[in-house]
Amino acid sequence: MNKTPNSNRKHIGIFGKTNSGKSSLLNAITEQNLAIVSDTRGTTTDSVVKAMELLPYGPVLLIDTAGLDDSGTLGEMRVQKALSEIKRCDLGLLLISADDLDFHFYREQMKLFKKYNLSHLLIISKEELLSREKKEEIKASYPHALFLSSHRWESVIDLKGELIKSLEKEEEDPSLLGDLLPYGSTVVMVVPIDSEAPKGRLILPQVQLLRDCLDNGIKSYVVRDTELETALEDLKNIALVVTDSQAFREVDALIRGRFPLTGFSILFARQKGELWSLVDGAKTVDSLPEGANILVAETCTHNTSHEDIGRVKIPNLLRKKTGNNFNFHFKMGSSFPENLQDYDLIIHCGACMINRKNMQNRIDEAMEKNIPITNYGLLLAHLNGILDRSLEIFKNNN
Repeated sequence: MNKTPNSNRKHIGIFGKTNSGKSSLLNAITEQNLAIVSDTRGTTTDSVVKAMELLPYGPVLLIDTAGLDDSGTLGEMRVQKALSEIKRCDLGLLLISADDLDFHFYREQMKLFKKYNLSHLLIISKEELLSREKKEEIKASYPHALFLSSHRWESVIDLKGELIKSLEKEEEDPSLLGDLLPYGSTVVMVVPIDSEAPKGRLILPQVQLLRDCLDNGIKSYVVRDTELETALEDLKNIALVVTDSQAFREVDALIRGRFPLTGFSILFARQKGELWSLVDGAKTVDSLPEGANILVAETCTHNTSHEDIGRVKIPNLLRKKTGNNFNFHFKMGSSFPENLQDYDLIIHCGACMINRKNMQNRIDEAMEKNIPITNYGLLLAHLNGILDRSLEIFKNNN
């Protein structure tokens, strides 16, 4: 459980005004003193994140945010950070404190939740401060409201039960291959080993695809590009070859059209968001003008080198293929720029480090501002002239 990637966990955000009991709720759910609890305003200065097993549901990620009514320059920064968490959450817990029953605040937050398609539970915290009559009055106006006393074990257990029910209603992330290939199919995964490959381990997209194959009874074989040709001779009835996007051209030449071909990054584009919107984004590079502004966004942080795909290989290939010089802007980590209108194209990584909800919100934001967006694998397939070939497996299964 502890090794489950955060991107594969349902993200649960805890939101509310300052001193509404958010940190107390996090501590109660996890049964640990993770967040500092105090009557002093602004105690939670940044999001507190905790991965845990929510039995019997499974692995989740809890996010305790700063108060949405914080003030001052630093307070406003904390509020913006809390608001950004909404974009990556699958479920929100919105707390209204019994000693500050501000339902106007609740209705305002609902507008924001609705914008980002975030389902939620309304929780009236500090239940012990309410009379029976007041609770009945609240229930009459907000019949779905839940009441909580973080200091009472039974109350926390009841809330966990409601939380699990809500999570079970949420749509599960689609399989990477389970709906594309039948049980017992054979998949060959091509994993080039270069200076960017982490020593002694596979990268997350490769691991997740291996697990997806195991979950769906698909036989998987992992080889380097240097052994691919002999591996193809050893195996029969290959249903699909999946390669690292940087090796598209070489792998396609070795396959010679005998088997369907796609990339790890393209599979993630389909699982994490709208594949065909990202395909359209890849094709826009053909009409980008000289000096266009391009945002390269990666969700993980790592040391860069002369072989870095985002900072070196893609920019060089774009210049070579188009004959134009572009202005590249790089953004790494979990935050996504607000000024998307300043860019002519967004090139996103495979998004293996963030959940589907977060990636879908990023695509939606770009689409709302009419900024084309694509990802590494789709762009490289297009630049190498094999985009249509790499999409055949998806077209045949529509």
